[in-house]
Amino acid sequence: MKLLRIVPDETNVPFMRLRHLTFPLSGFLSLVAIALFFVVGLNFGIDFRGGTLIEVRSKSGPADLSTMRQKLGDANFGEVQLQQFGAPTEVLIRIAQQAGGEAAQQAVVEKTKELLGANYDYRRVEVVGPRVSGELVQNGIIGVLVAMIGIFVYLWFRFEWQFSVGATIATMHDVVLTIGFYSLTQVDFDLSSVAAILTIMGYSVNDTVVIYDRIREMLRRYKRMPIEELLDMAMNTTLSRTIITSTTAFLATLGLFLFGPAVIQSFVQAMLFGIVVGVYSSAFIAAPLLIYLGVRTQTGEVSAGEAAPA
Repeated sequence: MKLLRIVPDETNVPFMRLRHLTFPLSGFLSLVAIALFFVVGLNFGIDFRGGTLIEVRSKSGPADLSTMRQKLGDANFGEVQLQQFGAPTEVLIRIAQQAGGEAAQQAVVEKTKELLGANYDYRRVEVVGPRVSGELVQNGIIGVLVAMIGIFVYLWFRFEWQFSVGATIATMHDVVLTIGFYSLTQVDFDLSSVAAILTIMGYSVNDTVVIYDRIREMLRRYKRMPIEELLDMAMNTTLSRTIITSTTAFLATLGLFLFGPAVIQSFVQAMLFGIVVGVYSSAFIAAPLLIYLGVRTQTGEVSAGEAAPA
């Protein structure tokens, strides 16, 4: 029985030669992402802005969104967002933070129940005050920074400092582009978005570590091969694994995007973007960076037998 090969054995993609295009491209996209963050900003959800989140279910058929919007709009709550998710009977209500502290937020919940009446079941009510939202922002930033430092320290002990710096730069590249994605699309940035960023970091580092491990193995085996040729060989020998794992993760996440509930869409959309960016950074950022960080072999000509992969 003939085995299926996703990538032919003779594949030889010139990843290192393409770095002259991908490095300027990544630099440009990173600057655009930073500019979007400062100019446009993030569309912070209630978790970070403070406010009220109410999940309701209609008892008598599909929810009438237009009537609900009219009733809540006439109540002068300020910004009110209604989002249908799951079944037509389920609605997610987001109400902006009210002046007057947590007591005012609780009053909004009672007023909403009074306006909508007994035709709805109130399945979930969350009230986030300004103090709590500020702590969530701080904890989210600390979480991302601690994860970045942990990745750096782990890879330093696992490999060498050049590999640690390369992986950290590639991971920061993914985080910056993901923040730019949130700024460009204005998808709600809430606690699930922080989870998405941490997941993207983990996925990207996992792919990078696999490639780095193959590079380290080949550095021990082909000591006289030019470093660019060695890095290309390492990338091409792990290409099949990268394609299979990234495609599987992407398709699973795509299913959540198409059929999942609305409450996880900010997480899912960021993950779809992050999977693509993570694969790109592992191949075109993390590996080529080793050339500039001083990773070298005893450069010289090698025989065809010695250079052939096992």
